[in-house]
Amino acid sequence: MSVKFLNQNITVNTVRPTGFKFPVGLSGKVALDSVDYLVVAGGGGGGGSNGSFATGGGGAGGFRTATGFSIVSQTPYAVTVGGGGPGGAYSVGANGSVSSFSSITSAGGGGGGANGVPAPGAGPGRSGGSGGGGMHSPVNLGGAGTPGQGSNGGAGGGAPNYGGGGGGGSEGAGQGNQTSKGGDGGTGTASPFSGTPVTYAGGGGGGVYTPGALAGTAGNFPSATGAPAGGGNGGSDVAPATVNGSNGADNRGGGGGGAHGIGGTNAGGNGGKGIVIIRYAGSQGATGGTYSSSGGNSIHTFTGDGTFVANASSISIN
Repeated sequence: MSVKFLNQNITVNTVRPTGFKFPVGLSGKVALDSVDYLVVAGGGGGGGSNGSFATGGGGAGGFRTATGFSIVSQTPYAVTVGGGGPGGAYSVGANGSVSSFSSITSAGGGGGGANGVPAPGAGPGRSGGSGGGGMHSPVNLGGAGTPGQGSNGGAGGGAPNYGGGGGGGSEGAGQGNQTSKGGDGGTGTASPFSGTPVTYAGGGGGGVYTPGALAGTAGNFPSATGAPAGGGNGGSDVAPATVNGSNGADNRGGGGGGAHGIGGTNAGGNGGKGIVIIRYAGSQGATGGTYSSSGGNSIHTFTGDGTFVANASSISIN
């Protein structure tokens, strides 16, 4: 049986009797007083087209990370994981939802711009954690990113290429319309918090209108598959043709790709869901999320809403 001593101040002098020996096996757990965090919001949806216009890629969800964040043991800290914004049908994509841990909040990514019909569907890229890309002129402006969380979306272009701008990423701005190509999404940021480096919050690629033009790729350089940073590629009729924008990957916070502008009503890709990761050194000393360990660190991963609570400290003599 273990004897547990609570944390209390001793205000009297104590004397060890002659010949007394303390027992072996003294052990204890010190309560956590700080953690590291990664908070990524949901990505914005890509803009949709009515068959006449190229649209912008969705902006990545806000990306915030830091070490040494102070906490109090046995205090519950709410965790919210934001969902991705839906891609537009023939309208601007929707913004992603916020993610948060305690007082730390990341803004959802901005939706990609579109010049849809009816006219109320038209609009530039939306502002957010990272801004959504603009569609081609005249509504060609990209949305603004939130300082410290993400970057601006790229602007769309006019004749003769008619490409949408790429959504902004956490590491870099979305590119504007390029020659015969939609704008690439802004690059994401790598984090080692899961135990191995993973890149989050890449912007969605812009769609194109001109037949035979290349879609913008997601902000996942050097890959164009959309996997490394979670952003979706833009739509194009170039093989392998995907006229709708590709979805951002869940739990990466990437923006959805913008739609191709030919062939009827094409939808923008949905933004990817966000994620929250909390890390601290040593063995498990808290509850919440999915627990794992790597490299001497304890890791709590939240892919949905939950609560993080650090254990109380105790000392045992066996």
